[in-house]
Amino acid sequence: MSSRNPAIAATITAERLTEGEAPAPPPSRRRWRFSGLIWWVVFVLGVTYFLTPLWSTLLFSLQAQPFLAAYTNTLNDPQFFKTLTYSFVVGIITTIVSIGLMVPTAFWVRLRVPRLRRLVEFVTLLPFVIPPVILVFGLIRSYGSGILPLTNTDLGSSALLVAAYTVLSFPYMYRAVDTGLRSIDVQSLTEASQSLGAGWPRILWQVILPNLRVALLAGAFLTLAIVVGEFTIATFLARPAFGPYLALIGGNKAYEPAAVSLISFVLTWIAMAVIAYIGRGTRVTVAGAR
Repeated sequence: MSSRNPAIAATITAERLTEGEAPAPPPSRRRWRFSGLIWWVVFVLGVTYFLTPLWSTLLFSLQAQPFLAAYTNTLNDPQFFKTLTYSFVVGIITTIVSIGLMVPTAFWVRLRVPRLRRLVEFVTLLPFVIPPVILVFGLIRSYGSGILPLTNTDLGSSALLVAAYTVLSFPYMYRAVDTGLRSIDVQSLTEASQSLGAGWPRILWQVILPNLRVALLAGAFLTLAIVVGEFTIATFLARPAFGPYLALIGGNKAYEPAAVSLISFVLTWIAMAVIAYIGRGTRVTVAGAR
């Protein structure tokens, strides 16, 4: 009856307010509050799951005597900064090489040969199938002697390391770039650029890359995290890498590995924040016909 007689409904509501009875919230608001509570619970559980190991590691590292001895020993070790810097440099170079390979490939596949998309996806998934130890032994066997004995020099070994890490980054970087290309109108952007006289290099550099900023940052984060903590390939190709150094001190010392893990974790997040700061900017989009 209240839906047919608004005046009667208003009178009943006024009487309830006069008697001190609060009106019941609408069902939509109750559902919104319940869903918000669920999301807060999920958020708290996720933060707890993420921070609990870090907190436990911190407490363990502080047990060294004297206080903060694990951190002072780590910071005074020249190998710590040497290996970490080397891994960061390799990670940045790997990210640049991976972007240089994946962006033109994904752009061309989506623009010209969309039928090859599944084949390219399959090729980029091969690093999940081929173990890193097989990859590194294949590189050593191929480039340990012969025309290109790259493993005989430090520069050659570093080049092989970058190549191996670039292959490992394929699944993450390609999917990040492909997802970014789906969010923009590649056809309209390309046609508009060509109508203004831009060539393919300029289209990729000034039109496509600015629109893929967020996707490239996501791929760069994953690539950098993989490179800094990788152990198998770095053990055979590069002695000063951070992964083998962390494994070495883990076998000889008790508290220093925990301190090294926390310090490297903080430095990695700082590096990611710097990458995000450098890569910030506006997007340039062109809407297609609807």
